[in-house]
Amino acid sequence: MLGQLERPGRVVVADFEAGLGTVLRLSRDPGSPVRVDVVVVVVEATRSSIDVGRRAVEAVTAGGLGRVVVTGNRIDGADDAARVRQAFPGLQPVIVPHEPAVVAAERQGRAPLDAAPDSPGVRALVGLAERVLAGA
Repeated sequence: MLGQLERPGRVVVADFEAGLGTVLRLSRDPGSPVRVDVVVVVVEATRSSIDVGRRAVEAVTAGGLGRVVVTGNRIDGADDAARVRQAFPGLQPVIVPHEPAVVAAERQGRAPLDAAPDSPGVRALVGLAERVLAGA
């Protein structure tokens, strides 16, 4: 989730636990002081992950929590990408491919952006960041 603080130009990114708990609590509490500009819903190309992702998108939308960006993570090929895109019509998910260069960078303790800036996975992550910040 990404939200603006009191000072303009400042961004906070919070990574919540997997599942629906946090999103459901926020969407059910209209008096919550939490202000959210963008909710990034991350799914993998499995049925269970997509089902949870759909429920998260519905909760965010119903609760008026903010703009939704769906991200398909660790996508392995065109079939996986199509499965994620079909599950979220109208949302144009960001597709992040399964990327060995990202895994290798993390094992080395290096930022993927530094270790493999031109790899497809890193380029997809940069695109995700640009998309999130474009509406913030």
